[in-house]
Amino acid sequence: MPHLPAEVVSQLSAVCDVLRSRLADQLLAVHLYGSAVDGGLKPSSDLDLMVSVAQPLTEGRRNELMHELLHHSAAPGSSRLLRALEVTVVAIGAVVPWRYPARREMQFGEWLREDILGGRIEPEMLDVDLAILLTKVRTHSMALAGPSAAELFDSVPASDLQRAMSDTCKQWNSDADWEGDEITVLLALARIWFTAFTGKIVSKDLAASWAMERLPEAHRHVMNHALHSYLRGTGDASVFVPAELAETIHFCKQEIALELKKRAET
Repeated sequence: MPHLPAEVVSQLSAVCDVLRSRLADQLLAVHLYGSAVDGGLKPSSDLDLMVSVAQPLTEGRRNELMHELLHHSAAPGSSRLLRALEVTVVAIGAVVPWRYPARREMQFGEWLREDILGGRIEPEMLDVDLAILLTKVRTHSMALAGPSAAELFDSVPASDLQRAMSDTCKQWNSDADWEGDEITVLLALARIWFTAFTGKIVSKDLAASWAMERLPEAHRHVMNHALHSYLRGTGDASVFVPAELAETIHFCKQEIALELKKRAET
């Protein structure tokens, strides 16, 4: 079990209490994954939870859960006691047996706070990202409730993981696609590139360091700034020159596409 700060343990305990209360006998498992168990929490790290339920959520239960989680989450750096939560809920029958793309029941995150408060709740939907998330959960997670992830979930075939990485990259094409989220996109591309090249999943900082060794000198400082902003928890994207940022993102996407093409041909 990773060593977690007391405030994180307290936050996770409170969230698990909410899940048990709202989901009752439908709750099958809660898995903590991401930085908390792999690479260590950084100042702005979320707490990533994969929640498995026996049956699809009703609209009412989804809405109640989204609103209640607001009280147990806070934007990075805004609270001494609470971290941002990212909570993904899947109905077990939608992911076992595995299929691509799989369906998620809901996803809570701080980026949705204003929408949730305004009553705009995302419905269940197909989510290509589940191939990546469930691979992370099976590879390195801690069960806060229920069986281990390896017992509960099917493994995701390498071909589906590669499809998910390709589909994820397709969403980032122009400045408007990463505006306000520049650092997150750069670090996500670094992780996808690393996974496409090695077949393994590592933390954001390790992937960014790996990517910098392979980036042309003209792009290296862009990734370096993203990495150090993440490590410091500043999230400062103001120093990016838009053209340089776009060129770095497109270079990463090109390298990922080439690597995925090689994998598909072998």
